[in-house]
Amino acid sequence: MKTNIPAIEGGTAVRETFLSFHQALLDEKEEFSVIQTLRSGWLTTGPKTKQFEAEFAKYARSEHAVAVNSCTAALHLALVAAGIGKVEEKEEKGEKDEVITTPMTFCATANVIVHVQADPVFVDVDPGTLNIDVNKIEEKITSKTKAIIPVHYAGCPCEMDKILELAKKYNLIVIEDAAHATETEYHGKKVGSISDMTAFSFYATKNLTTAEGGMLTTNSTELEEKIRVLALHGMSKDAWKRYSPEGYQHYDVLYPGYKYNMTDIQASLGLCQLAKIEDFLKLRQKHVAAYDEAFKDMEAIVRIGRIPDIKHAEHLYVIMLKTDMLNASRDKVLSALQKENIGVSVHFQALHLHPYYRQRFGFSEGAFPVTEYAAERILSLPLYPGLAEQDVCDVIEAVRKVIGYYSK
Repeated sequence: MKTNIPAIEGGTAVRETFLSFHQALLDEKEEFSVIQTLRSGWLTTGPKTKQFEAEFAKYARSEHAVAVNSCTAALHLALVAAGIGKVEEKEEKGEKDEVITTPMTFCATANVIVHVQADPVFVDVDPGTLNIDVNKIEEKITSKTKAIIPVHYAGCPCEMDKILELAKKYNLIVIEDAAHATETEYHGKKVGSISDMTAFSFYATKNLTTAEGGMLTTNSTELEEKIRVLALHGMSKDAWKRYSPEGYQHYDVLYPGYKYNMTDIQASLGLCQLAKIEDFLKLRQKHVAAYDEAFKDMEAIVRIGRIPDIKHAEHLYVIMLKTDMLNASRDKVLSALQKENIGVSVHFQALHLHPYYRQRFGFSEGAFPVTEYAAERILSLPLYPGLAEQDVCDVIEAVRKVIGYYSK
């Protein structure tokens, strides 16, 4: 039997059953916590949500944390609370606010900028980390620039010292997109405590999951109070308590707010997951070490995302394929790995080349060459705490098999 031939080419797959790209690790503790909440009679925003906010703020070393229903909501609220966009006079005068971010991210990062009627201004990325290239930010700053949204790609922090220096120089707000970076630290500083506001994701595939959900942290009491009101219809602070044992209380609508609140059911999951997060990280670090060792001699693979003196959240294990050394494209390799019953993903396609951003802002190929080069060659491998040792071995075997077969 020719075991070195990929399944896509007629060989035998490495695994008989499909290995999911990601699977959340939940157990009886999460089950008990959710059941306890269901039996409490308080399902939506309530005491569990408040407890989760307090414990997450402590973990993030932040003064305040506001739990919401997604990282997208957190980013949107941050922009609104900062007063960015949505000023008709500015638009009439051709002075729309601008927000600098990266095209190597999920669409939500830029979508929320459009939602507040500001313009996203993209800056190309660093080839080693795929984080925003801090050396290219200043040339994009104009009198219209109001904020920078750095994205901590895969869990590796951006160079925040330089970003904060620029923000101070030009009086800009910094809103970190930490969807991948719940555990991340930058030179000893916890992501969530560094800049004006930081948005976290607790989506099903994230290191800490509440199925859907997010958190916005800040050290500003003024911003926290405004965000909290905006997140629940613009109703006056603590309006959620109107159905508590304290008795009905009238509320005032202070802003035309949003329905972005987290529920106690979600927070019940979050509290359990937060208690396990560092143990989960140790397991992912073990898997990362195994991958690094297995791929270190493979010239056709480049490992993404390592800079000194940081704590990496290890949210994604991303490799970049040197396709000039292969007789296959990234997508061919992706398909071949899936035929080996290994789930893989791509984080991300170049955002500026999606149809909406092409048509609305006139972007085309060549605008951000580092992003475009990477977007055609990157591949994310399974990396989650529930992976068994044999699962990791199967991923390694499949990658070595497929890359070996297509190597020139």
